[in-house]
Amino acid sequence: MSQALVRTAAGWLLVLMLAVAAGIVAINIVNNTIASPQQPVREYIDALQKGEGEKALGLLRASVPQSSAAMLDGTALQTAASRISGLKYGEAEDRGGNQVMVPVDYTIDGSDLRTEFLLEKTGTEWLFFSKWAFVPATLPVLDVTVVNANEATLNGVPVNMPNGRNSFAVFYPGEYEASLTGSYFSAPATKATLSARDLPAAPLNLLTEATDGLKDAVGSKLKEFLDTCADTADKQQKLQPDCPFYHTTNNRVIDGTIDWSITEYPTVSIEPFGGRWVVAPLNGKAQIKARQVDLFTGAVTELNAVHDFSFTTRLDVDADTVKVTPLLNY
Repeated sequence: MSQALVRTAAGWLLVLMLAVAAGIVAINIVNNTIASPQQPVREYIDALQKGEGEKALGLLRASVPQSSAAMLDGTALQTAASRISGLKYGEAEDRGGNQVMVPVDYTIDGSDLRTEFLLEKTGTEWLFFSKWAFVPATLPVLDVTVVNANEATLNGVPVNMPNGRNSFAVFYPGEYEASLTGSYFSAPATKATLSARDLPAAPLNLLTEATDGLKDAVGSKLKEFLDTCADTADKQQKLQPDCPFYHTTNNRVIDGTIDWSITEYPTVSIEPFGGRWVVAPLNGKAQIKARQVDLFTGAVTELNAVHDFSFTTRLDVDADTVKVTPLLNY
């Protein structure tokens, strides 16, 4: 064989070896990037942050437990994942049986967290490229309760709360925030951060309170009731009117001189009790002015007395109206 042919053959052999080496390098690069175990995890978290629940569910290969699906798509899902920052995808760790664990470190509201995803090798493509997928699991469930209300807001989305409670299937990682904001009742926001399928033992509990708007509405109706009661007592010239307040005396009060007024209106306090909202016992002060005659001496004097009074009410509230019914014990 001539030296020229040898050199040509050697050249082609070198080219072939370089091509094989390049192919191996390319395969390794692909298997460490787009065909790596980390890739499905990246795609999954990207779907969460875009609010693409259907895609996320398909990637996670997760089943949905019997619960509300209100958090699994759109704004609610995007909000849950929007607080994730500083994502770092760790090296896959072998778990045996063609399974690996991919750790992801990140922060939510300044807290350092980690989620570990379990994936399995499901085959190869084009003979060389690995295929990875999440090991199927069931989505976690977040329980939410609210005192004396049938609705709430979870991650900015209004949700129904039958009998004050509901359960929501959720993706992870993410943060879920529940609150109640209304004209008459509200509850401070409370949060739960999910870094894995395991949830906090306690649910999100919304501690509902009466708003200042409701207290003002009740106070206004009570003021109207008491003022009307005092005006009616004046017109009827009664010492013991059908009101929470009254006056007793052994003297004769001159008809036409009785003048009732409220000098201190009750402070309104509204609390939950027995599945209802109740107004705490109401205390105030009423003043009576009149002229009176001493039955023994006949002397005429000015009557000016202030009496403490107390009564209770029944409170009925619906979406638009507040009804206050005074309960008087005579």
